[in-house]
Amino acid sequence: MTITITRSYENYDTARAVVERLEDAGVSDSAISIIGRDPRATEESNAAEGAGIGAGLGGAAGLLAGLGIMAIPGIGPVVAAGWLATTAAGAVAGAAAGGLIGSFTSAGVSEEDAHYYAETVRRGGTVVSVRAEDVHAGEVEAIMDGGTPIDRDARLAQYREEGWTRFDETASAYRGVA
Repeated sequence: MTITITRSYENYDTARAVVERLEDAGVSDSAISIIGRDPRATEESNAAEGAGIGAGLGGAAGLLAGLGIMAIPGIGPVVAAGWLATTAAGAVAGAAAGGLIGSFTSAGVSEEDAHYYAETVRRGGTVVSVRAEDVHAGEVEAIMDGGTPIDRDARLAQYREEGWTRFDETASAYRGVA
């Protein structure tokens, strides 16, 4: 059985290092997704620039070589690659309900977690998600947890203390720090 394992990280560079460790451990590029904010992806970026951003943001091979730029409602420009990015891009292009939230939930992530991950990206973080067979889940989790992911429960408590209840794709751009 395949499960989805997802972690959020404070920034793109930390998440990128996790993706590289996953690939070094033999996890297939097709099983990994990354989506997040990076200051080098701007509102002025376009698809042509996105085609080469993988190398510019540190991805010399594997999944990161295919890194691109896309704009997500409520979040803005993000760097993204993998199956989650493909699903999100299709939702955005087709104006499908749910956008990034729908991409996460269709991958098996709970709705509460999907809102948390989308909000974390909105606030400057990066999410890595891996589709892993049960037999490999422990190794994947160890690699992802070794990258010092954000403590989900503590971050959710922080968001809620600030009045947050769920991701709102119509909210104005977030100006704080993740």
